[in-house]
Amino acid sequence: MLELCNLEIPGIQVVDIPVSDRWHIYYRLQQLQIKCWCPLDGCLKVEIRSDLDAILVSSTIMQTTGTRQELVTWLCQCWQL
Repeated sequence: MLELCNLEIPGIQVVDIPVSDRWHIYYRLQQLQIKCWCPLDGCLKVEIRSDLDAILVSSTIMQTTGTRQELVTWLCQCWQL
C-alpha cells in the first residue's frame, strides 16, 4: 500500500508512489489546486492544508494505483455509507 511519511515541515507529506504513476498524480493534484512538486530526488511532495486536501490526495492516488479489486471494494464501501 502507499505510504505518507511525515516530514519536519507541518502539512508537507512525501508520497511514495511508483515512478510510472508520479506525473499523472502530480498533474491531477495540480488540477485540484493542491500544492505539490517533484524535487530532483524523484519523490512527490504534497502540501496538505485541510482534511479535504487529504481526502483528495488519497482518492487520487487510489484511483491511479489501486487494483481493480481494491477499487471495487472501495466503491462498495462508499455505496454502503
